[in-house]
Order: sequence, then structure tokens, then C-alpha cells
Amino acid sequence: MNPSLANFILSKTPKSILHPAPTMNTAIPLNTGATIPALGLGTWQSAPGEVKKAVVHAIEAGYRHIDCAFCYQNEDEVGEALQDVISRGIVKREDLFITSKLWCTFHTRVEEGLQKSLDLLKTPYVDLYLMHWPVPMNPKGNHPLFPKLEDGSRDIDHSTTHVQTWKNLEKLIQTHPERVKAIGVANYSVKYLEKLLAQATIVPAANQIENHPLLPQQEVVDFCKAKGIHITAYSPLGSTGSPLFKDEAVNEVAKKHNVGPGTVLLSYHLARNSSVLAKSVTPARIDENRKLIVLDAEDMQKLESIHKNGITRFVYPPFGVNCGFPDKPDGIDLSG
Repeated sequence: MNPSLANFILSKTPKSILHPAPTMNTAIPLNTGATIPALGLGTWQSAPGEVKKAVVHAIEAGYRHIDCAFCYQNEDEVGEALQDVISRGIVKREDLFITSKLWCTFHTRVEEGLQKSLDLLKTPYVDLYLMHWPVPMNPKGNHPLFPKLEDGSRDIDHSTTHVQTWKNLEKLIQTHPERVKAIGVANYSVKYLEKLLAQATIVPAANQIENHPLLPQQEVVDFCKAKGIHITAYSPLGSTGSPLFKDEAVNEVAKKHNVGPGTVLLSYHLARNSSVLAKSVTPARIDENRKLIVLDAEDMQKLESIHKNGITRFVYPPFGVNCGFPDKPDGIDLSG
């Protein structure tokens, strides 16, 4: 085609066609050949009695990506919700993308950990199974989820490493592909990823991290992009009472697009080609979170300047507050 004609056609083509607005179910490729929906419903800290209704409403409202974890202690209700919507013909199981996570006290019991989640979720398989944190904890400690030593510190299992856990996950996907479609990690820094990749035969499909303009984790995002590891962002809005909703830059971008700050903060991740998890049990908020927009370079420049006023982490690991994770939890190097 004549270049001048091509440029003319492009100049007359509506922006909505050249740059279509992302939707909640925009399919983002994984390195497995599968795709993950752009927006997922998070279930962390969703109280008992609320989770089932939230998941049912979300799926009825069009969500197809549900993020779960054994440690959240509500996978049983998520399972009830999945049974409900599937039995009523709202969706088929293959229409959904379900993520679960291996908890720290199951690092030496990978297959058992997976099966527990499958049983609770009442599903024959998960689409993505993540190592929740790269820190093994004592499977025979004084608590099934959060074992402690006498001095009150976490009971870390020093007999194994996160690298060995990953090797066990690799075996799991090789021997039981009907139960888990892809494996990945969560809360991994570049240091931990480098240690893992040096011995891995399967590159993680995803790394789920706390991510928002106050904690962009650009080094991790760039490293994962270079290695073909997808980023899923959790806590994208910060936390309850998050300063992000009052941030001047966020509100400038929101005003420009005639949307709320929450829409801007969720859309920020799609502009980075990441999927994002929005946690809510309120139907109106679940519906509101579906609204996503295209952010341009100027918008992103404003949002990416926010962290220059200070990095803020809202989610601390279960090994003690201000422990310095992910590099040295409680001052212990567990990256071996």
C-alpha cells in the first residue's frame, strides 16, 4: 500500500478502533500458550458468609478470573459459589480462570496442598497454582498455617528451600496436568527469581505481587517481562483508607477521563500489560471495578511519578512486620 494512503487511512481511523478500550476479560497471554483475563476478583480477607455471594455476583456480572488461596481459609465458600453458577448454567468450568496458591507449611507436601484446594474449590483443576511465598514453614509446627517458635518468631523450615519446592511443583504439572494447567510464584523479588530460574526447567507462568503507583516494583516487572513471566497485581488500590484515592496525580487523570480514582488505579496495570485483582464483597463495588479505560503516555507518566515521594508497602509478609522481605525475612537469607 502507498505509505501516504496508509497514513491517511490511519489518520481517519477512530481511536476507539486503533486503541480499543480494555475490558475485564481482555485475554493476556501466558508463556504456556494459555491466556489470563485482565481483571480478577480477589478473595483475600473476604469474611465467612460473604465470599460465596461475592463470587456468585461477580461471575453473574461477567467476571471470569477468580483468585483464591488455601491460606485465605475461604476456598470452601468459593467452591460453593462455583458449584452454584456452573449448576445453573451461568458458566462452564472451562469458561473460568481459577488461581490457587500453595501455602508455606505445604512446601514439602505440594501434591497434598493442591488436592486440599481442589477439594475445597470443588473443581477438578486449577488454571494457575502459585507458590504463595518463597519461605517454607514447619509443616509439623504448633499451628497448621502460622507456626511459631517459643520466642514468637515464625517457625521456618530450614530443611528445604523454595527452589526445591519449585522442583516439586514442576513434577506436579508433569505428572498431573489434568489437575493443574500452569504453575507460578507470588511475592518474588528479582533475587529470588534469579535463584529459581538458575535451576528451573519450567519458567513460572506468573509472579503475583503487591503492585500500585506507590509500589511499582519496576525492577521486578521489567525482569519478569524479559523472562516471559506474567505479572498479576494485588492490592492495586492500596489498602483501606489508601492515600492513593486522594493523590493529586490520580485524581487529575480521573478527572481527565471522567472516571473515579479506582478506575484509574485498576487501568494502570492493564497499561503495563499486567492482570489485576480487585477484592470486594460489595455488589456495587464489584460492578464498578469492571470499568477499565485506556491510559495514554501522559497519564502513565503522572502515575509513575507518584512513588518518587516515597515507596509504600501495604501488605507485609507473615514473618513479622517490617522484616525486610523479600530479601531477608527476619534477617534470614532463605534464597538458597
